[in-house]
Amino acid sequence: MFGNRRKALLVSAALVGGAMLMTACQDSDATKDNGAGAAKGSSSSPGKAGDSGSSSGSSSAGSGKDTAKGNGGSGKGTDDGAGSGADTGNGGREQVEQSCGANDISWSTRSETQAGGYILVIAKAKPGITCYLPAELPTVAFGSDGTQAGPAEQSVGEQIKLSGSTTAYAGVNPKSTNTDGGKELDSIIVAVGDNDPNPESLPVGTITVDKPIVTNWHTAPTDAVPFS
Repeated sequence: MFGNRRKALLVSAALVGGAMLMTACQDSDATKDNGAGAAKGSSSSPGKAGDSGSSSGSSSAGSGKDTAKGNGGSGKGTDDGAGSGADTGNGGREQVEQSCGANDISWSTRSETQAGGYILVIAKAKPGITCYLPAELPTVAFGSDGTQAGPAEQSVGEQIKLSGSTTAYAGVNPKSTNTDGGKELDSIIVAVGDNDPNPESLPVGTITVDKPIVTNWHTAPTDAVPFS
């Protein structure tokens, strides 16, 4: 009886020992697997961190390039601004010169007898000034009511560059009608366009004004005869 009991205890102890051994082995394997997994994760983590750092570095480098390009564009824009003017067609720019105003010009007048009599307006640029008379009628007005001369020519003239001794001429017929009457005046007011802020009053002697007309600007006085 005691032998059987001892035998049963030995068998039970063996079974318990085997179970404990198997559990220990499983725990050891699990620990190894966990350790390997952790090691693997740890190994990949630095890699990811490195990748992230590399990506960040690349992004920073890209950002630096973009900034440089942006600055380059800004510099180019600044260069274009500094080189403002008319495009010459070959990549260069030519400085645009100013339009003439009445105060840029030395004015004079002369009475002529051709075409029934008219006033020749003479314009020269003041010393040191270069400017352009536009391809349009000079503004010529008479009297306190501002009666303005109409066109004596059917087409618009050409732009004229005034500089140095270059002279422009316009002919004014103060009375284009063949009837009696009109205003008696002794001066005219000239300007370069209706918006000229500095019109000039020019003495012309006593004239009769009735439906006045004026030519375009010309570089030859013979072309500035106001035939009505």
